[in-house]
Amino acid sequence: MKISKGLIALIVIIVILLGLYGWVKSNYNAMVTAEETVNEKWSQVENVYQRRLDLIPNLVATVKGYAEHEQETFKAVTEARAKAGGMVNIDANVLNDPTQFARFQEVQSSLGSALQRLMVIQERYPELKANQNFLALQSQLEGTENRITVERQRFNEVARNFNVLIRKFPANMLANMFGFEQKLYFTATEGADIAPKVEF
Repeated sequence: MKISKGLIALIVIIVILLGLYGWVKSNYNAMVTAEETVNEKWSQVENVYQRRLDLIPNLVATVKGYAEHEQETFKAVTEARAKAGGMVNIDANVLNDPTQFARFQEVQSSLGSALQRLMVIQERYPELKANQNFLALQSQLEGTENRITVERQRFNEVARNFNVLIRKFPANMLANMFGFEQKLYFTATEGADIAPKVEF
């Protein structure tokens, strides 16, 4: 029995189409998985920033009991917390918008600076340094700041993996076709290379 050239061509076309379908499906699913991993890590970043926000009122209240005349510092912390509060649980689309992402980092950095000023107050009030509530809150805040650093690092790692995946050829053609965009990275805040000036 002789197989016609038309049938052979049809079989070859079907094999090529099945291979192409498998390749598209595999790469598309890998991109979806990587993007969801980025979104999950973003949620963790938001989670630790929220934890920091939640600790601040108790910390401020404890310090206020000892340092009534530090109103400027309290006001700065309260204002920074209010600004950061609106920038914690934000849509993951911020990861594709450099302006929003920079604003998020700026607000969080401002809050971090205000908290540093609040923590410096303890040096002026020895009785505050001995207060168990303050020490516990300080420890929790330090732990939270460490978690923020760790979660930002983990986020940057998965964002890098995602960006590499969607930029490699020929997967980049699929990424463009399906609208996958590069994710932004957390970077050091401008001026972070300069040690803060602490005066007593």
